Amino acid sequence: MLLFALLAVALLIGDARLHALSLIRAGIGMALYPLQSTTLLPRDVFSSALDYFTALSSLREENRRIRERAVLNAQQLQQNRQLVAENVHLRELLGASERVQLKTVMAEILYDARDPFSRKVIIDRGTQQGVLPGQPVIDEAGVVGQVTRTLPFTAEVTLLTDKDHAIPVQVVRSGVRGVAYGRGRTGALELRFMAANADIVKGDVLTTSGIDGVYPAGLAVATVASVNTKTSDTFARILCAPSAGMSRHRQLLVLLAAPSSAPQWSQLPPLELPQSPPAQAPQPPETAQPPQLPPSATTTPPDAQGAAAKTKEAGQ
Repeated sequence: MLLFALLAVALLIGDARLHALSLIRAGIGMALYPLQSTTLLPRDVFSSALDYFTALSSLREENRRIRERAVLNAQQLQQNRQLVAENVHLRELLGASERVQLKTVMAEILYDARDPFSRKVIIDRGTQQGVLPGQPVIDEAGVVGQVTRTLPFTAEVTLLTDKDHAIPVQVVRSGVRGVAYGRGRTGALELRFMAANADIVKGDVLTTSGIDGVYPAGLAVATVASVNTKTSDTFARILCAPSAGMSRHRQLLVLLAAPSSAPQWSQLPPLELPQSPPAQAPQPPETAQPPQLPPSATTTPPDAQGAAAKTKEAGQ
């Protein structure tokens, strides 16, 4: 041990002062490098595998968060698009309200009526908001229908396309008036009882005529889709497409005040007849005094005397 200790001290002094062992150290390092790398290989493989699985788990978690964020962003984007479309729709409704110049109330469709054979919807406005049966309902494009039943906070609206609904219309181009009837689930309107030679062509715009006293005149109703005059019937077969978005929007406009129309007999004021003066009790006649005529009034005028003389001579 003493010998090896002295040898080690000598080598340390010689390496520090003379740098005599640098080449030997380099050669030994080169010879031991493959053995060192082989010895460290299991550690490196284990560390790499651990890093791989850790990175894989992190990537999976990150991908999950990215997918969730993408879905959330897509949902928000769709909601934003829906809000933008709804905002445009509401602005158009407000424009329609300004054009109508009537008192209106905004309503939202809650659900369709239960009857599958009718075209009716339920809105979230009722008698508490001034909605009454018979009031027209419109959107930004035209007439949607008419209120047919009301409750305190909801109301039933019958759409134009209902098979039991009819609305007086007028052709904008030619001024021809008629009545448009709904065709049920087909979602179309039909102009019935129109003569085969009526001035109506495909593409004509129909508006409310206003003669029924319910719908204001000039509201868009439908566009003529087809005109068939080659039938055996006397009347033409005219089909129309509604202008309003029957199944596209959820917001509607209820016209609370109907346009002024001819007064009904029940609304006319009572006839005021002139009042005759009250009958007075007869007064007892007073003793009439003969009028005092002047002396000149008692004598017969000369002309009267001559006429009397002629009459006497003629009688004789």
